[in-house]
Amino acid sequence: MSRLLKMCFLLISMNQAKITHSQNSEDLPPLLHKAVEEVIAGKYLNALLDILYFQSSNVWTADLLTKVMAYFHAQEVMFTLSSLQMSIKSYLKNLLYQPRQLLSELHQLDQQQFQTAMKYLFNSKKEHLEIGNTILDWGKTRERIFQSPGVNRTLFLVTLDKCFLALSALDCVDILSQVLRVSAVNYLQPDVVGSLPNLLLEDAFRNLSSLFKDLYDRTSASTQRALYGWMKQILQKSYNMSEFNESTSWVSAESLWILGRYMVHLPLEEILKISLNEIRLFISYDNATKQLDTVYDITPELAQALLERINSSGFDMRNTSTIYRLGLLVCFYDDLQQMDAAVARALLHQMIKCNQLRGFQAKVHELKSQLLNIAMQNQTLNDTLGSLSDAVVGLTSSQLESLSPEAVHNAVGTLNQVSGWAKSQVMILSSKYLSYEKVLSFYNVSQMGALVTGIGTWSLHSMSPRELAQMIRGTTSQYLSDLSPAQQQGILRKIAASGDFSSSVKDIQGAFFKEVSLSGLWKQTGYNSAMLKEKELRSSQALYLYELLSKENHPVDLLSTGQLVKGVTCQLFESMDADIFLNSFKFFETNLHLLSPYQVNCLAWKFWKVSNASIPPFLLLALPSEYLEYVTGPLCVPFLERVGKTGMDLLNPSLHKRDAVLQKIQECLNSSIADEYDVDLLGNLICHLPPAFLHGRMSLKAMAAALHQFKLCQQLSHEQKIEIKYKLLQLYGPSNNWTAEATLDVGPFIVLLPKEELNVLAKKFPEIMLQIAKTIGPVSSAEELLSAVFESVSNGPGSVLLSLSRADCLRTRAPSSNEIIKLGEANVFWSVQELKCMDPETFDKNVELLGGVSGFNSSQLTALKEKAKQVWGLLPDWRSYQIISLGRIALALSAQEIPELDLSSIDTVSALTQQTGWTLTQARAILQGFLDDSGQTISTLKSFDLVGLGAVLCALNSTEITSIRTAEFSAAIARIGLLFCSSPVLRQFKKMTESVFGAAPNWNGSVLQEIGTIAGGLNEDELKAFDKSLMPYFQPSAVRHIPPEIFQALSPEQIANLGPENAAMVTGWQQEHLDAAQLQSLGLALDGARSSSPGTQSPAGSPQEGQTPAPSGAPCLRGFGIWLCAVFTLHLPF
Repeated sequence: MSRLLKMCFLLISMNQAKITHSQNSEDLPPLLHKAVEEVIAGKYLNALLDILYFQSSNVWTADLLTKVMAYFHAQEVMFTLSSLQMSIKSYLKNLLYQPRQLLSELHQLDQQQFQTAMKYLFNSKKEHLEIGNTILDWGKTRERIFQSPGVNRTLFLVTLDKCFLALSALDCVDILSQVLRVSAVNYLQPDVVGSLPNLLLEDAFRNLSSLFKDLYDRTSASTQRALYGWMKQILQKSYNMSEFNESTSWVSAESLWILGRYMVHLPLEEILKISLNEIRLFISYDNATKQLDTVYDITPELAQALLERINSSGFDMRNTSTIYRLGLLVCFYDDLQQMDAAVARALLHQMIKCNQLRGFQAKVHELKSQLLNIAMQNQTLNDTLGSLSDAVVGLTSSQLESLSPEAVHNAVGTLNQVSGWAKSQVMILSSKYLSYEKVLSFYNVSQMGALVTGIGTWSLHSMSPRELAQMIRGTTSQYLSDLSPAQQQGILRKIAASGDFSSSVKDIQGAFFKEVSLSGLWKQTGYNSAMLKEKELRSSQALYLYELLSKENHPVDLLSTGQLVKGVTCQLFESMDADIFLNSFKFFETNLHLLSPYQVNCLAWKFWKVSNASIPPFLLLALPSEYLEYVTGPLCVPFLERVGKTGMDLLNPSLHKRDAVLQKIQECLNSSIADEYDVDLLGNLICHLPPAFLHGRMSLKAMAAALHQFKLCQQLSHEQKIEIKYKLLQLYGPSNNWTAEATLDVGPFIVLLPKEELNVLAKKFPEIMLQIAKTIGPVSSAEELLSAVFESVSNGPGSVLLSLSRADCLRTRAPSSNEIIKLGEANVFWSVQELKCMDPETFDKNVELLGGVSGFNSSQLTALKEKAKQVWGLLPDWRSYQIISLGRIALALSAQEIPELDLSSIDTVSALTQQTGWTLTQARAILQGFLDDSGQTISTLKSFDLVGLGAVLCALNSTEITSIRTAEFSAAIARIGLLFCSSPVLRQFKKMTESVFGAAPNWNGSVLQEIGTIAGGLNEDELKAFDKSLMPYFQPSAVRHIPPEIFQALSPEQIANLGPENAAMVTGWQQEHLDAAQLQSLGLALDGARSSSPGTQSPAGSPQEGQTPAPSGAPCLRGFGIWLCAVFTLHLPF
């Protein structure tokens, strides 16, 4: 590389200063001379920083520029502008894409240069930077720097290493704060905590401690422990050790304030030694409550030790003022003897925070239950309802049923703020409240808060359109997403039928707008891009609205809404002017997660056509496999970095392309993951690496940094998990030596351990294992872990043996409420006999928890159904809320039992149909039960009935389907298109769809997207008639539902245009019916190829180092200084 590379700052002058040959170094100011020498020596970063520092106290003059030019001339330094610019860009690109090298160069800066670098990176508020007569877009440049995780890590490490020696400690803390807020979980590893300064002035230490308190939840358990150790070390130094002895503690009130959440790491014996005066001071401090409100991971033992010290320090533990100061410590309050009702209510009021605790919810539930009993002493539930806080969630259905409507009305201000309600409880309370109010109005609904979800669909539909319109734009709108699809449809159908829908459309915000039907949108006018900015759109809506609005709006205005990018078709990409496309690309890049894999494929082809030399490397992934060959050398880093952020799943490469991508990733990594920098670069690509690569090519240092990322992976194979397990055992040692922190950090990967080791951990850290088990999911993915947790809990001190009057339950262990709450999915290990022997009250209290367990087999579900009969009586007597509370237990109801239920409410039926696993016979029984009990026929069903019936609609016969009213079918069609019905049913739904959208051959992309699986009911002739350009707009689920004998009617051209996502959905059975030409076309579609695309030509040139993308808005606004300009105008494909 030429030694002239970075001297473009000498091109400052636009007035070609005349050069005097006799110039020497003495004519230049010392700092400028130093900078010039650094340029010649190739120390370009040093030179830049010296120039920035020089100009902070000096003014550039034409004479000075002449001297610089003369000096270079005297040194016989020759260059051309083009070679200089290319060399500079190459150097700076390498520096930004090689953060380890950047770290080395930053380490070599002298103190003044380092101070200048930190000033401009972190303390400069300037959006633009003037160097000589050049103006640089510094804000944009800084943004690019901070977008790179590797550069951020470098800045973090160099700050730790150099900053506290070069700058004030307070400034360094501020810099650390800015860097760590980007990715604390990755940068703050336990070994790095050892590099933190242990000699800090008080203000700096307080500020840094405060930063670590803010980042607590974003760091690993091991890092939290290490940070506690660092804080403890400094706090102990400030303690007067001359007064220290084994009976006293170094922990003062001030120490507790500084530790904040880290106080949970204090040993139990240390807490018991804390001076009572210091405890008194701490609790008296105004912010003590706020601090104690955040100790989410405190254990009962530590909490009770603190409560004991607070009590001993002179505080009256039953004084309301004291109780309010205890924060989350109230969750473990244990002195209930002779407590009066007022104290119990004060404790319950504070315990509303306890659901934020990490674990121990069974203990909290038990304590709330005890306090509830005390709070209601000598009073009725009606009298005390409003003062019980969220303990009301613990009331049984029968207790809630006993409430008077007036009591619920009077307490609604408390009830509407409570979280954690079961659906059945909300239904009971809503019914009570509305029975008092008599009339359902906007005002009444607005008072209900979260209880609004308990209002029946018919009741909502009965409200006036004006009141409903107020509801969807008032405070109640925040709860609309919690309503069932049937309830949402009930609201929309009423507003749409009122004739005032156009004015209401703009008020429908967020995800609720996705429930508006396509045919409903067709009937309205007055749309504009501004009204769509706060709405979520389905693809069908976006396709229609983009086409409609594009007639009168510039693409930039439409794309800036975000959601409308879903409506950009391949044809629209193709027709875009090159400049408009490049200027609009930022909107597609920002909203890449909203695009389908097909749209990303079209986006990539368009970019290749417009500017193949500057295509962002990650888009090459969406093109056929051979285009990955262009990802080499300097393009590797931006490719890995961006694909790592975006995720391969979004780009949806086919299986054979995935192998090529993985091979390219390994090439770019030089066949190894050496350290945390490689982990930063990979992002979520690490989830896709082959097991063999993880086994032999990943260092332990990298594994420590990658553990958090591995936890976020959604679909690791069993083989990958095995390799991760071996790495973790190397990292943490044998599991029998693990600490609590190591166990927490390993988290879900604990399932990979053998049963014996899991049993040991379950005994050693029972609550941690329960926490992990709650996050694991169904039993199929973690059977041995859930089994170990079950044994630990059911064999523990809370387990009981019941000797009941029933002979078959003598000496049989039965589940307790405490155990059911603790176990979650692990409840699957109760035997049928144990479930049969469950206490009726226990069942009634926990039916919804049990109904939510996904792993119960049919025998267990039957036992629970029989228990429901025992507790609730005969089936016809079951209330709607009881049926809904059954969850999966309802699947055990036979086709003979279902008609006995009261199914007159669509809300009951809607809840039943949300369960998967109904047989066709059961579904038919539910459908007939609803029709019989509600007094309806198929022809009288409303759109919200159709939505609520859900999968039960698959049990309709052809005659019934044709009797559905077209207007109602039209409003519900998108929801019906989500159902996986049989081919005959889909064919009949297709015929109904033609009554809405016209004959199938006339359907466009938005209609195909709207109708979903219904398109699976098309016949051969209809399918063949579709233009190949419409093939990508079939929903993937529809492709799977096209019968093989009909799918084979597609032409090779149609199949080639399916798009990557749809091509991936083609089943093996469908493929068996295809001929060689069709299979070849399927391969092209999977690969992202296009039958008539610019990609079929020989590319004019692959993306090269000197041909990096040049997005609009170059930061150099005018004038000189090519090397400085290059520093800030590097258009690197991040």
